[in-house]
Parts: sequence; C-alpha cells; structure tokens
Amino acid sequence: MADYRTVADAVAADIAAGRLRPGDRLPTQRAFARRHGIANSTASRVYRELAARGLVVGEVGRGTFVRAARRPPGPALAEPAGARVDLELSNPSVPGQSELMRAGMERLLRPDVLGAAHGPAGAAGSPAARAAAAALLAAPGWRPDPSRVLFAGNGRQAIAGAVAALVPPGGRLAAEAVTYPVIKGIAARLGVTLVPVETDEHGLCPDALASAHRSAPLGAVYLQPTLHNPYGTTMPRERRAELAAVLERLGLHAIEDRVWAFLPEDGPPPLAAEAPHRTVVVDSLSKRLAPGLSVGFAVPPAELTGRVAAALRSGAWGPAAFALDAATGWITDGTVAAVTRAKRADAAARMRIAAERLPGAAGRSAPRAYFCWWDLPPRWRAETFVAAAARRGIAVTPAAAFAAGTGSSPRAVRVGLASPPLQLLGDALGVLAEIAAGSPEDSPVD
Repeated sequence: MADYRTVADAVAADIAAGRLRPGDRLPTQRAFARRHGIANSTASRVYRELAARGLVVGEVGRGTFVRAARRPPGPALAEPAGARVDLELSNPSVPGQSELMRAGMERLLRPDVLGAAHGPAGAAGSPAARAAAAALLAAPGWRPDPSRVLFAGNGRQAIAGAVAALVPPGGRLAAEAVTYPVIKGIAARLGVTLVPVETDEHGLCPDALASAHRSAPLGAVYLQPTLHNPYGTTMPRERRAELAAVLERLGLHAIEDRVWAFLPEDGPPPLAAEAPHRTVVVDSLSKRLAPGLSVGFAVPPAELTGRVAAALRSGAWGPAAFALDAATGWITDGTVAAVTRAKRADAAARMRIAAERLPGAAGRSAPRAYFCWWDLPPRWRAETFVAAAARRGIAVTPAAAFAAGTGSSPRAVRVGLASPPLQLLGDALGVLAEIAAGSPEDSPVD
C-alpha cells in the first residue's frame, strides 16, 4: 500500500510544476482514493498532509482547493494567519531594517545601560526620551512641547490611556462610522459606548459630531485624520479647521491617532495644530519600526497631562525601560528616519501595484499607503468575497470588521499590502481581481 507521504509528494510535484493551478479543486477524498488505488483513510491523511504543507485549503461543503501562491519565506512579524497570502495585517518591514537597528543595540548591551533598564520607566519617561519623541512627532505647523510627551508600551495602550482619561465608564466615545477595529475592543473593555459618526470623502463630518453630542453628551471623539484606516484618506486642512471649531464650541476633546501619518511627506498639519487645547495626539513606533519593538506616545494638552499620565499608570500601560531606551537611541541616531524613508518608498511601490491590479482600489488612498479600501461589484457581499478569496489561499478583511456601529456595513474589503513580497503581492491581487470579475456562483459545491 502506498505511503500517504509518497502520494502527497506526487500531488505537491503537480502543484509545483503548474499541472495543478491555484484555485483548482481536488477530487473528493473518496474519488481521490479510487483514482490512486488507496484506502479512504489514506486519502484523508494525504489531504491533511497537503494542508499542513500549506498547499491546499479545504472548506466544509465546497471541497479542497489549491492555494493561490507559495508561502513567503521567514516568520511574519504578527501571529501566523491561516491563509497563505496575508492581506489582512499591515505590519511593514523593509530590507536592511534589522541591520540598521542592530547597530543601535550595541550601546544597550553595556552593563551600565542594562543596569539602568532594570528599573521602571514611568509614563513620563526621561528628558532625553521626551526630547527625542517630540522631535520625531513634530509635523509642519505643529511641534509638541517635550514636557507634555507621555509614553506607553505601544500605540494601543496610548489610545486606551487617552480614552480612560477622557471618558468615564458608562460614557460615550464618538468615532468615524468605519474605523480602526481595535478602538471597539478598547471601548468595550473600558465600559465605554462607541458612537458611530457619519463621514464623507473629507473625513468625519463636524455637523454629525455635533448632532451625536446633542443626542447624549460625548466624552471624546477618536479619529484618524491622516491616512485613515481603513479608507486611506486624509482630511483636508479646511475640514480640520471646521472640526476644531466644533470641538471648541462643544467643549469636546479629540484623540488624534497618527500611527500612519509618517508616510505622507506633505500632508496638512495635525488636528492638534488647529485645536491644541482640545486634542490628545497618540502615535507609536509599531508601523515605523515593528510591533514587537514598539513604544507608544501620547501628547495631551497641558491641562490634561496629569489625567492621561494617571490613566497610563493605573492601567499598567507604561513603557518598559529597556524598550524606551532603545527607542530613544533609534530616534536620535537616525535609524527611525532611515527606516521611515525606506518604508515610504516601499509603500509607494506597493500602492502602484494595487492601482494596476485592483480596479478602483487606489481611488481613495494616498500614493503611499500599506492598505487600500476596495468597493466590490454589486453581485458580491463582503463576507462571500472573503470566503471566496480564502478558498484561493488569500486573506482579506471584510468591511464589517471596521464598522463602529451595529448597522449594515459597506460592500467592501480592506486589502493589506505590507506583508507579501512584491511579486507575490501582485499575483495575489491579480487573483482577487479575477474573483471579483466572476460571480459567487462560479464555484459549484461538491
């Protein structure tokens, strides 16, 4: 009787040679067993082996399909995804990044530096860390006062600290109707109700924010004016000025998330420049460098510095001393600036590929971005399209994941561009375009 691994090797060879193409459906296990003269149990082991090698993907009631492309070499920066081509997460890394960062690590290995890192850092960090962070976060029209810079373990913790400082348990936090999914989890864990606010092509609508506040008082509003995730849009300066006026009139504070704002070089000044007494800026090194090597930043107005610092301390969201020291060194020695330049070029190359391969996907996004929002043809629901893409070995995120409310979500998906190598990215986007050009009924059920 043939060993199941030998049979699996033969199927793998057919896939490698192109005799079985991405998206091809394998026979049912019973039919496969008859064709190869093996037991049904052996065929089952063959299919499990092929799945374990990442060559096929199965779905109950539909069959087993050859996956879209080969797995990128090396470990991912995030938790491994079940799909072969990960177009869900956006954790960019560029060639040479580790070598640049390694040079800055040598100083940290000195005994005196390691000894200093044994103690707690605190949300206020050190004068050197505050000065470095203020220089990093500065943007045209806005430069934070180093004395107001606070630190968190990462960007998510910085957001949580700002929300906890501004919105009491049981309170209401406004957000764009389609927003960064993590804010939903943060609000839920803090006992805060998330209130979706209407947006248009320019971003959050100030009149809609005022209406939401009139219906029941809001504690704050969370928003992403620059490179909004997932839309990829940037709020123009005129809208920022309108929003600043509404914040002042309502006595409301905004939490401005600038985690992607390092990619554009010529964007408008931050909302904090228009509403300095009404805006808490949050940011991190997670996208500039890597999620596992991150530090979060929060820059509140002077009158809120104590409240935000207390929230970071009480939530145990402060930074680790070693990470803060490493980040300070990477900022001051130019490493972060060098990696940022490389990522700007990389993001531009990836967005060009998206513009070529996905019709209409780059319409909203900036020329440099690591994700794009793709409105699907009318015949597709987002969840159905995601399932069809998964059968071809590609993971994308449905619009519902970004919906701040419980109503209907757009017929769209977010496509992350950061993870695969460029050639693999282009191939995967081509597969998505091919799926979208077809119909949900194109794949018959076994």
